[in-house]
Amino acid sequence: MDLSTKTKISLTDRAYQQLRQRIITGQLPPGSEMSELELADDLAMSKTPVREALGRLGVEGLVEAFPRRGYRVTSVTVKDMNDLFAVRAMLEGTAGALAAVNLTESELAQLDALADASYVRGENVSTQSFVRANEDFHTAIARASRNPRLLSLVVSHLEECGRFFYMGAQVRDVNPETSNDHHKIVAVLRQRDPEAARAAMVEHNENTRQGLIHALLDRPHSGISF
Repeated sequence: MDLSTKTKISLTDRAYQQLRQRIITGQLPPGSEMSELELADDLAMSKTPVREALGRLGVEGLVEAFPRRGYRVTSVTVKDMNDLFAVRAMLEGTAGALAAVNLTESELAQLDALADASYVRGENVSTQSFVRANEDFHTAIARASRNPRLLSLVVSHLEECGRFFYMGAQVRDVNPETSNDHHKIVAVLRQRDPEAARAAMVEHNENTRQGLIHALLDRPHSGISF
């Protein structure tokens, strides 16, 4: 691989990471329209890595291309959210059941600490830290399942949910319900009861789904559609 190819890959990766972060965090909200030239100027690079990054984001379903018109950030639909959370309930319920018999005391202590995470609504940095802590909490439980394949699936679905979490945290204060649900999950996991842990994870998943959908549908121009 020559130097020019390495540089091209590096620029593509950089463009991809920066654009994906802007979409996930809402800096580029659903429905935003953009062109390769505009993005290339903004990112201070040529159009080629931007075009390739947009192609990757298109495969992930985060942007859609319109010939001769440019690109648009895809909308968030109620069906997308329902489908994703239905799969998460199955995956994380199973992860919780397995984790209940495998978690160490130090891992449980880490979960307790992650459950204390909070943010200041409207403050971007603290919101990002809060969302990361939420992802770390769920990832830690999946890791404690001691099933690498299950962990990979859970992480993949958490990444897909990232945009939903940011949108939800921006339109309502989710601190109390998230902290309460997470601490409840940790308490159940300490009981070492697999089925109780499964039920707690499924209940939390449903609480999150309903809270997100209701908050976004109640807010005009939230970017969610049917």
